[in-house]
Amino acid sequence: MNQENQVTGATIWLTGLPSAGKTTIAYELAGRLREEGHRVEVLDGDEIRTFLTAGLGFSREDRHTNVSRIGFVADLLARNGVKTLVPVIAPYADSREAVRGLHHKSGAAYIEVHVATPVEVCSERDVKGLYAKQAAGELSGLTGVDDPYEEPESPDLRIESHTQSVQESAAALHALLAERGLA
Repeated sequence: MNQENQVTGATIWLTGLPSAGKTTIAYELAGRLREEGHRVEVLDGDEIRTFLTAGLGFSREDRHTNVSRIGFVADLLARNGVKTLVPVIAPYADSREAVRGLHHKSGAAYIEVHVATPVEVCSERDVKGLYAKQAAGELSGLTGVDDPYEEPESPDLRIESHTQSVQESAAALHALLAERGLA
């Protein structure tokens, strides 16, 4: 791996509840990074489930497999000089830690961001209608409601998206990347 890729590539994993604002913040930051000339990809959890992990369910084992596969792709991109933004729930701490370990082993930078939006706010936003379906009994296993979400104990950054704008959230994350020599 050449030195330039080590400096410029990174995985920025945004974890949080459904409708927390992960994807919106990721795309806001991606636009800013592209304007600055960075190579950027967004590995959106919904798109990944359609193309890379189709067929996986939402059991703990399937969720771990989903996160592992996404982590592998993110590490591959990061090692090759791409800022890889990953807005994926990743509800289990051990799955996220495994992805961090993969990056550590490869030498790729890894930043964990907890988009710490309260479940009540997520339920009000309900951009995909998941909370309404769960409340109506049409859906079970909703992360943070009737399925666990293990909050990161010490993320690199905690964003409380319900107290600031998308632009302010992306700016806080950009500032962390700049502080670490990644932006």
